[in-house]
Parts: sequence; C-alpha cells; structure tokens
Amino acid sequence: MNLGSKNFKLIVGAIYLSILFIGLFFLFSYMDIKDLTSYEFIRSNKNLILEYKNNNFILLTISFFIFCVIWVLLLGFGMPILLFSGFIFGKWWGIIIIIFSTTIGATLLYLLASLFFKDFIEDKLAPKFSSLKEIFKKNELIYFTIYRFVGGGGTPYGIQNVLPVLFDMKIKNYILGTFFGSLPAMFVTVSLGSGIEQVIDKNEELSFTTVLVSPEIYLPLIGFFIILILALMIKKKFFNKG
Repeated sequence: MNLGSKNFKLIVGAIYLSILFIGLFFLFSYMDIKDLTSYEFIRSNKNLILEYKNNNFILLTISFFIFCVIWVLLLGFGMPILLFSGFIFGKWWGIIIIIFSTTIGATLLYLLASLFFKDFIEDKLAPKFSSLKEIFKKNELIYFTIYRFVGGGGTPYGIQNVLPVLFDMKIKNYILGTFFGSLPAMFVTVSLGSGIEQVIDKNEELSFTTVLVSPEIYLPLIGFFIILILALMIKKKFFNKG
C-alpha cells in the first residue's frame, strides 16, 4: 500500500487514535490525573517513590524516559511529567531526562503528523496560523526556537508540536528549536518539582507561607515570572505583527 494513499493514512490515523484512547482508558482507570499531580498524593507516596529510585535507579530512569516520550507523543502536554521529573530525580538529572525525552516525543509526533495527518492539520490550522508562515520563512530555526520559548504565544503544547507541519520544517531545525526553546521554562518547572520534594523532606505543608520562606519554591517561581515577562515581550516583538 502506498504510504501517501488516503486509505493508508486513514488506517494509521485510526491505529494512532485507538492506541491513544486505550492508553487514556487504562491511565484513568487506575488513577485520576488530578490526584496524581496533587501535593497530597506526592507527599504520601514520597518515601515509596524515592526508595524505589534508590534501589532501581537505572531501571527507573530508563522507564521514566520512555514514559515521558510516550506521554508527549500521545497526550501532547508535559506539565505533570516536568514536576515529577524534578521531584524524583532532582533538578539537574531531572532536566536532562525531561528535555531529551520530550524533544524525542515531540519530534516523533511531528513526523507522524507530517506523514499521515498533514491534510487534516492544514484544513484545521492553516487559516488560523497562516501569518506565521512568512515569519518562519525568514529564519526557520531562530523563529521556531523563539516560538517555543514564548510557549507558542499561548498555543497549547500539543498544537505547537504539529504546527510546523504547515511550514514543512526541516527535522533538524525542529529538533534544535524544540530543545533550546523549551529548555528555560522546563528547567524552571523541573526545579519547582525538586523544590517540592525538599519542602516535603522538611515535613512542611505547601502553603503561601511556605512559598514565601522556602527558596526551593520561590526561586523557581520567580524564574517562571521572569520567563513569562520575557516571553510576552518577545511575543509582542516577533509574533504580533499584522
């Protein structure tokens, strides 16, 4: 069967959606995502998680890496895994794991979208994002890196991952732009996850007071707001034209 044929694309699309829905079904059958990312869940399972890490560090690292790739490939967003990466592995090892795994996951999603969902993406997204085409033509790598840094100007992460399909972006530029553009915000979020682990280690409740007095928490938050302000300024300069 021809890879470019409409029937083949429909079959692959159906398989992808089936895997997505089956994965979501099993994920939410065992746990609620709200509970999974809640402070109480993390706090109550801290010792279990960290004990497992100490006894199975390599296995946990590989498993978590693969899980992050699949998470981004299927779900297209990363906030929960960023926090967990910092919580489990600390900010330095955590950011190494998360930036490589999410870049791989996003790239796989981009390739999948380019091969099998290009017509669908063009129909749905081209009218809304057509103005970006001329911007990216100026310097694909630089502008996509900036676009990633500003969080797509508020565009959901999953759409950011497939949007370059509209511009036939070179895979090298996609990988580099995703890696370096996403790195600052991801580092801040992973650091926040690491800070939460340190607060729990002190047997403190996560409250407004804790945020004010714990550098493990307020420094990443300050970093987040600095990045947010810079992102808004850069977005206004590069992506609010026309």
